[in-house]
Amino acid sequence: MSRQARIIGIGGTLRRESTTERAVSEVLAHARDLGAETVLIAGPSLDMPFYSADAGFRTPEAQRLVEALRSADGVVIGSPGYHGGVSGLIKNALDYAEDLRDDPRPYLDGRAVGLVASAAGEQAAMTTLGMLRDITHALRGIPTPYGCVFNSLDRSAGVQEATRAKLRLVATQVMRIAVAFKDAAP
Repeated sequence: MSRQARIIGIGGTLRRESTTERAVSEVLAHARDLGAETVLIAGPSLDMPFYSADAGFRTPEAQRLVEALRSADGVVIGSPGYHGGVSGLIKNALDYAEDLRDDPRPYLDGRAVGLVASAAGEQAAMTTLGMLRDITHALRGIPTPYGCVFNSLDRSAGVQEATRAKLRLVATQVMRIAVAFKDAAP
């Protein structure tokens, strides 16, 4: 019998309940509605030492992140746009995927990856989304065809509902890809 798909969400900022963290949480909630087991790693849980391949010690937060990635069928990554790119917090978290390099499924190989980018303007969010796609490709992940970008400053009801629809689409695509590939994984 096939096991339930496991989707890991990584994202946000150190600010409690950041806009990006809420967006990743919403993707995970929809994935749960579609039958996934989900885990969110956000905020203070991402506050880890700079990644070093030579470090002989991993903090409990870093160990939890690496083990979550190792067991994931799908990943949702959300980053705020910081100065035209991915936040340092998110980049550092993704650098820890290097600890999976010798696994049967190295890095994010064979895993669906949904991407969410927010910024104080859609142009900045698009740049961040592009960087997240590049990082996903470098880590051998399978990015969903659709990536969600949104202006974190626009709180109008119509925009909020449109953003929720975009986040549901990311969740749906992550689940479709994850379910298709999960049983084929070594």
